[in-house]
This record gives sequence, structure tokens and C-alpha cells, in this order.
Amino acid sequence: MIGSSLIIFLFSILAGFVGSLLGLGGGIIIIPALTLLLGVRIHEAIGASIVSVIATSSGAAIAYVRDKITNIRIGMFLETATTLGAISGAFIAGLVEPKVLYIVFAVLMMYSAVAMFQKRHSELPVDVVEHPVATRLKLSSEYYDKALDETVAYKVTGVYPGYAVMYGAGVISGLLGIGSGVFKVLGMDVFMKLPMKVSTATSNFMIGVTAAASAGVYFSRGDINPLVAGPVALGVLLGAQAGTKVMERLNNKTLRLIFIPILLYVALQMLWKGWWM
Repeated sequence: MIGSSLIIFLFSILAGFVGSLLGLGGGIIIIPALTLLLGVRIHEAIGASIVSVIATSSGAAIAYVRDKITNIRIGMFLETATTLGAISGAFIAGLVEPKVLYIVFAVLMMYSAVAMFQKRHSELPVDVVEHPVATRLKLSSEYYDKALDETVAYKVTGVYPGYAVMYGAGVISGLLGIGSGVFKVLGMDVFMKLPMKVSTATSNFMIGVTAAASAGVYFSRGDINPLVAGPVALGVLLGAQAGTKVMERLNNKTLRLIFIPILLYVALQMLWKGWWM
């Protein structure tokens, strides 16, 4: 058991690092590692993944909020869309074939990967026209970029498409049981034209709120095993703290290039599930 806990701990450090760096929950590393390599039950693996999301968000949020990279206004605004999507997912669970959703969202993610690839040489969004809703809600902001050694002011556009993507993220998260951090990042980067650092930092903040809301359900079901969740939480927290320090030193172009392969991996995984399930 000690050997298994050590393996879980080491994988969790990697998950926390990647999760905080790219605004993901770490579930894309934790769940396959627990189920395929260690034989942990899928429900316990998902429960541990939720714990990892909370740990990643907590570990990263302190640094990102302190340095004003996280846009809390955008996070809370878009979280309403994710919540509405999760509620809708519960209602339409019996009306829509999950395989159809897998394929639809896989195609959307592939499109987004292409859009991100086309922006690979762009460090910061340019010629962004602020959306009226963003003006009214004061969503635009600024942050100090350590990699560029300058204060970056940015405007927010594409509020409606971004909100729609967040709604879809909530639907698939509740309906298909998969993490929505990838969708949150692409919604803010591709549609709302935020700097990549702001997208990943704000996604980290948002996924923690969502996971905290669902953790109680998994705990009441007995799906959170302390012997699994304990090493996961500790490893992810350490990895997240390292990831935040690295992220702040990287430029937006590098972050986007790291994110694209992850996006394609998740898209192909969803396409495979939709095709063969």
C-alpha cells in the first residue's frame, strides 16, 4: 500500500503542475493513472480527481489572485453559465445520446485547437473591441506580466459566445462526468480574447468553485477514499505551487503551444468514446 501511495503521490505532483500551469483540474492525469495503472475503482478515481481539482485551485489561486492575473469578475460571471449548464445536463441526461455530445464537443475542441494554433505567434490579443456587456460589468482589467516585465491591460469581447461555451462546459461536466477546465480556457482565450495567462488563472479559480460544490455529493456516497485522496491532495498541492511559479515566468505564446497538444488529446479521447461507446 505504501508503494501505491507513493506512485499516487508522484502522479499527483505532475497533475498539480500541469493543472495549475494550464488551468485544468489534473483529472486527465489522475483518473487514467488511478484506474489503468493502480486498479482503483472509477468512482473513487473521480472522487480523488475532484479533490485534486480543489487542491489545484487552492494552491494556484493564492498566487494568481495576489498577482491579479485571475479576473474574479469574469470568473464569477461565467460560473453562472457553468452552473446553469450543469442543471440543464441533469434534465437532458435522458433525452440526448452521450455519444452524440462526445462527438460534437470533440469537433468543437478540434476547431479550437486549430484556432489556437493560428494564434501561436501572437503574444497578446490586438485590436480587441470591448463588448458592451463587458463594459457594463467592468470585466476588462490589467495584470503585471513577469515574463514581459510590463503591465498588460486587456479588453474583453465575445461575451455571448464565451458564455455559451461555459454553458456547454457545465452540460458536459454534469452529463458526461468529465472535467470542464479545457472548455473554460478555450472559451476565454479563443472567444473572449483574453491573454492566455488570464484564461488559465481564471479557469483555475472557476474549477475550484465547481468542484467544491460537487465534492459533498461524492463524499456522501463514500466515493472519496482517504487512502487515495490523501496522497492526491498533498501531491497536487505541491505540484500546483510549482506550476504557478513556472507559469508566471512563461510568455503567453509558450503557454498556448503547451495547451494545444492537451486540447487535441482530450478531443481525440472524446471522439473515441463517442465513436466506440
